[in-house]
Amino acid sequence: MAMKALDIYKNLPKTNCKKCGYPTCLAFAMKLAVGKAEIEACPDLDPETKTLLGGVTRPPVRLVQVGAGERSVAIGEEFVLFRHEKTFYHPPGIMVQVSDAWPEDKVRSAVEVVRDTVVHRVGQDLVLTGVAVKNESNRPDRFAETVALAGGGSSLPLVLIADDPASFEAALAISGHYRPLIHAATGDNWQALAALAKRYGCPLAVRASGPAELAALAGKCADAGAPDLVLDPAPRSLRDFIAAATEIRRAAVGRTEPALGYPLYLDAGSFGEIDTALAAGILKYAGIIVTPPLSPASREAALTLRQNIYTDPQKPIQVTPGIYPINEPGPSAPVLLTVNFSLTYFTLLSYLDASRIPCYLFVADTEGLSVLTAVAGGKLTETLVADSLKKFGVVDQVDHRRLVIPGYAAPLSGKIEDATGWKVLVGPRDAADLPGYLEKEWKA
Repeated sequence: MAMKALDIYKNLPKTNCKKCGYPTCLAFAMKLAVGKAEIEACPDLDPETKTLLGGVTRPPVRLVQVGAGERSVAIGEEFVLFRHEKTFYHPPGIMVQVSDAWPEDKVRSAVEVVRDTVVHRVGQDLVLTGVAVKNESNRPDRFAETVALAGGGSSLPLVLIADDPASFEAALAISGHYRPLIHAATGDNWQALAALAKRYGCPLAVRASGPAELAALAGKCADAGAPDLVLDPAPRSLRDFIAAATEIRRAAVGRTEPALGYPLYLDAGSFGEIDTALAAGILKYAGIIVTPPLSPASREAALTLRQNIYTDPQKPIQVTPGIYPINEPGPSAPVLLTVNFSLTYFTLLSYLDASRIPCYLFVADTEGLSVLTAVAGGKLTETLVADSLKKFGVVDQVDHRRLVIPGYAAPLSGKIEDATGWKVLVGPRDAADLPGYLEKEWKA
């Protein structure tokens, strides 16, 4: 089981020598407890203690990198079973599957969709991860050619799916330097595939039905020199995957079976409802999800869900506070107060951009809280508004002293007027109603 900071501290020298880079041994213990420091940073521990603490302070799920370069994906290094306990750190890679039995133009088209898909949401660009190439032709040369058509791993991370080592040999001759994921080692071929993974330094998926069988096979592959593993529990149904994934994650987080401490693999295309399988994989611990080509709506839904699940629930996504001109405003344009919660900001921005109304969006720092929450929690106050008006030089950009505040901030209107000397207008609660409100009510 994971050790608490105080339990770790009891095993440290307690000299506060700062050799580890932290001011005290207790500070070092606290970082170790959350996996943000390495036990090797303490030079004064004996090997036995290092071994003891290393086993309980390293992330229970190993970090594995698939691909190389800008689009590579890091999976694993997770600490908790439930997101609300802390957070999930590394979003799963969504890999679109192509077949080496397809015509070349169909392969190229699918790869282009993966490469070019970008969903813009709350200030982030969401993209698909890479391509999974499946050997259905049973020809190593054809498999290698399709891997080359998919870019060979130089631009997009790859998953190589085949049965025989000869096909992997041919494909890895083209893509091996770019760390594709080899899928999959089984009880029959694990020695040959572990040798290939070791030679090329590639991650290796191991496939077996059941956590006990997976642990045994993963242990063999790791001992053979292939430490970067991904576990495929070979589910017969989506229900089987969820049950196996939960059991494996629980064993990893509880450190009861170290050989299960690896990211998981899900073939979403092996089930009837692909969108449901994608959602289940994102929610239930999959590190790599292979899927058939997706419709635009399915791509956007999967990327949005992944973004939502893999954000820190204790740290809202924020934008930088400040004054933002929209639609080339002049000195008579309205000034609209809002908060720096990203979803609020970008929702407002989309409506205001579409309305073509020139205005200034005045973003106050509420530590990422929404308007209603910031008002209720005392983060959005008249003092903050007054200080922010001065800090961002709003008075120098307009020739009036009128401020439109969100409808949910109406209780603060009088206090803001007293603190700032500005005339406060209470706008609508719903962002969709703001353009109509400005057209009817705003007079500079």
